[in-house]
Amino acid sequence: MPEPLSLHAPPGPASAEHRTEAALERITRENGRTRIVTAVDAHGALAAARAADGRAARGTPLGPLDGRLVAVKDNLAVRGLPWTAGVGAYRDRIADRDAAVVAALRRAGAVLLGTLNMHEGALGATSDNPHFGRCQNPLREGFTPGGSSGGSGAAAAAGLVDVALGTDTMGSVRIPAAYCGTYGLKPTDGSLDRAGLAFLCPTLDTIGPVADDPALLLAAHEAMAGVSRPAVVAEPAALRFAVPRQIAEVDSEPCVQAALQIAVEWLRRRGAVVETVDLAGWEPSRARRGGLLLIEAEAAAILPDLLDPSVAGVSADFRDCLAYGAGLSAARLVDALDRIKRAGDACRKALAAYDGLLLPTAPQRAFSFDVDPPPNQADFTSLTNFGGCPAVAMPVAGQPGQLPASVQIIGTPYSEALLCALARMWGADTKAAEGS
Repeated sequence: MPEPLSLHAPPGPASAEHRTEAALERITRENGRTRIVTAVDAHGALAAARAADGRAARGTPLGPLDGRLVAVKDNLAVRGLPWTAGVGAYRDRIADRDAAVVAALRRAGAVLLGTLNMHEGALGATSDNPHFGRCQNPLREGFTPGGSSGGSGAAAAAGLVDVALGTDTMGSVRIPAAYCGTYGLKPTDGSLDRAGLAFLCPTLDTIGPVADDPALLLAAHEAMAGVSRPAVVAEPAALRFAVPRQIAEVDSEPCVQAALQIAVEWLRRRGAVVETVDLAGWEPSRARRGGLLLIEAEAAAILPDLLDPSVAGVSADFRDCLAYGAGLSAARLVDALDRIKRAGDACRKALAAYDGLLLPTAPQRAFSFDVDPPPNQADFTSLTNFGGCPAVAMPVAGQPGQLPASVQIIGTPYSEALLCALARMWGADTKAAEGS
């Protein structure tokens, strides 16, 4: 039997330098099997860690991210490292500058370890990458960590980093967070500078963090957005939430349905109003399929070089998706855009009357690499992308020996601070319940 994946950094001094050394040692020891990391900058990370320790010793830390370990999905540029977007054909492409969000994290004192594995081209939700290896779920080897930001979910859940960056086009930050039992934030559209992102679908692509601590989600978001808003104290008793009736249209595992009910009851115990509503215009599966058509069409327009069969380092599956997108008719694209608009309008209309929407994150938990990926993985998460709103994914622990489920709260635009405050309260309450 293979040795189990490490879920926590080894004990030792809490200095940034020692934590960085421990993380680098874990990567050397484990990554041949886990395939979470694609490239490291050991020299740069250690230098940044020592600088953070110096600031801490002088009592002049830069903020909550100073000395925190961070790694980013391989479609975000990190200067001096390969910038592959999970595509073998781009293995030798080296970033000459940081993505805007990476530069912002460095300015906040974060220690950039390197880049993380992902689904090829960000077009898929298993992170079983044919060029850089099958990224393992740290909760159960042989199971997907989700995608397309699978390495991001895995790195955060395994305790390899404090914060991992991913990208979310129809759920690709929140689905890995769900499958790996951690927290993920999809920010408001337009709140972050996307310079240095290898786009898949500019209409829908967003950048977001994954972390085990919701406070770090917010710290990372605010550092990347260049804003620092007053602390928010979540008071659910003053809030109203809606649960869309359309959830019942999606084939979901019973434990996912139970997780949603747990979250509903938690909000009600906290004094919130929770009501079931009809999101007229949102058809989860049809909207998700419309989103996929748009993604394939935009990806084909962005990546025409990969359509050439003579270009090595492109899987048949990825090239077929691009070719399909390139061949879509105008009529089908208009229909896809209409489905997306209707879903987005339904989301925003509901949020004009409620403080948040409560849904499962994914209809299922993490699954084995040996089974076909369920087509409906993004049925719930894509609603947020179509509406342009922020959302936070929160883990719901399963029974002993079972993988976790997850729920998400979709908020009004620029409500990231409230969402993260609710996630912190959720985490504290669920830990207290587990310990009682």
